[in-house]
Amino acid sequence: MQRKTFDFILSLIGPKISENVVKPGRPSVSPETQLLLTLWILGTPDSYRSVSDRFNVGKATAVISVRRVVKALYDHVHTFIKWPIADEMETSIRVFRAVKGFPNVIGAIDGTHISITAPKNNAEAYVNRKGYHSMQLQAVCNENGMFIHCFTGYPGAVHDQRVFQNSDLPEFFRNDTQFPDDVHILGDAAYKLHKHLMVPFKDNGHLTDIQKNFNMCHSSTRMAIERAFGLLKGRMRRLLDTLPMTREDLIPKYIITCCILHNICVLKQDQFQPLAVAISNNASAVEILATREPDGGGRDVAIRKRDVIAAELPMQIGA
Repeated sequence: MQRKTFDFILSLIGPKISENVVKPGRPSVSPETQLLLTLWILGTPDSYRSVSDRFNVGKATAVISVRRVVKALYDHVHTFIKWPIADEMETSIRVFRAVKGFPNVIGAIDGTHISITAPKNNAEAYVNRKGYHSMQLQAVCNENGMFIHCFTGYPGAVHDQRVFQNSDLPEFFRNDTQFPDDVHILGDAAYKLHKHLMVPFKDNGHLTDIQKNFNMCHSSTRMAIERAFGLLKGRMRRLLDTLPMTREDLIPKYIITCCILHNICVLKQDQFQPLAVAISNNASAVEILATREPDGGGRDVAIRKRDVIAAELPMQIGA
């Protein structure tokens, strides 16, 4: 993280974390040290004991410092993770269209698993299809890889579509101010087709060239969310390892705080080379899907819209 980014974060939350976090009579821990310690915890797989030694504080003090910084940052979630306004949507549409010609795209959605220590309660519910304990993070990003919507807290065993249905995105779909002028986001085959959520044609072995071209353009444009997750987990390497906590009420705040830090880095043009890590989920997992449509129906409208887009996309197969 660049110094200017660090200074911005410190000025943002410094007043909230300036109170002493150690027992009376002992040297206080400065806001700068608390923030540095937290960034080290979130940015590396080092243990609390190792980080405590590095910053010359007790382990309990390190834990308290991290919690305070996380809470202070989380209080700004709606400042740094927010749905785009009209002008921002126009920029997203233009940039996304430049990739492969896909029209009216304002974002891309996907889910990723965040490895966690086995919770004390209902630990088996957090075991995902790959066999480790995790919590799901669903996110929508814009053309710059900035998260415009995040939702987390569901156990790893829950399917992407069910996570989606329990987020507030279905409510967004019913609000014309959130999706004006027939704009949409792009999602993979784990999601259901909706007029505001374009998914690829199911490959049954008989797709037309137009449908194959749609899927190719869709995949190339949707890669923005894969890059965003790569940047997130590259910056916040703790998310590549295992979050060192078992409290289900705190884990989501730590995950969202990592997303806030990622967005701040994007805003401040704090450059980082994304890691080549496998992020997206495979939709082939056998799960119980929610059957409720986001808006109670409208599938025929979504099918017609997808067909029109497919027919109008520039043919790029073999190009």
